[in-house]
Amino acid sequence: MAKILIVEDDEVIAKGMASHLTAAGFDPIWVSNGQAGLARLRFERPEVCIVDLMLPALDGWTLISAARAEGIGTPLVVVSARGSEDDRVRTLELGADDYLVKPFSMRELVARVQAAARRGVRAQQPALAEPIEVEELRIDPLSVQAYLDGQSAGLTPTEFRLLYALALESPRVVTRDELLQRIWGRRLTRRDRTVDVFVRKLREKIDAHSETHAFLHTRYGVGYKLEPQLK
Repeated sequence: MAKILIVEDDEVIAKGMASHLTAAGFDPIWVSNGQAGLARLRFERPEVCIVDLMLPALDGWTLISAARAEGIGTPLVVVSARGSEDDRVRTLELGADDYLVKPFSMRELVARVQAAARRGVRAQQPALAEPIEVEELRIDPLSVQAYLDGQSAGLTPTEFRLLYALALESPRVVTRDELLQRIWGRRLTRRDRTVDVFVRKLREKIDAHSETHAFLHTRYGVGYKLEPQLK
């Protein structure tokens, strides 16, 4: 049975999750604080880890950051009462794979965990390629950063991965579903606006600061492409 680590300080919620996961054929383990959760994640390497954000000893954001910094590729499914766009974006930028806002359906949680377990551990990053230069925009995999006329755009790692994925396919339009699978490892659902949010952030950091070109373009109902067009 696939081992699922639950890091949740609310005993009632944790027991409810464990019960439904057990019924679905999983082997759940529960810890009630972030410090214990990170330790179990390090040494037991479960197939999936469910993480609350507001945890004692070590909060969920710190747990996620530490796990990814150490190269732990276990899928991380966040469950939290914090449902703002900023909270979701910040958490995904840190390396979470999925985000559920409390209260949520236990059936949906089980489905998300099953999907995360099927995707498996994150693959190692491929060898870094040469920088891509598009007019005044330079996209450098070595520094995991983009530059406009030599000035850093200040991209987060997730923003960079999205920009780099678009640059590799330029000028082809890349669908939202394709981008979501490639960057976040999950399929597109009707309400999922993750790709749109991150493209908007890229526009704020790149297109808004370029005096000559707009680089990110929408193909409505399909997806996005990277192509320099004079302003």
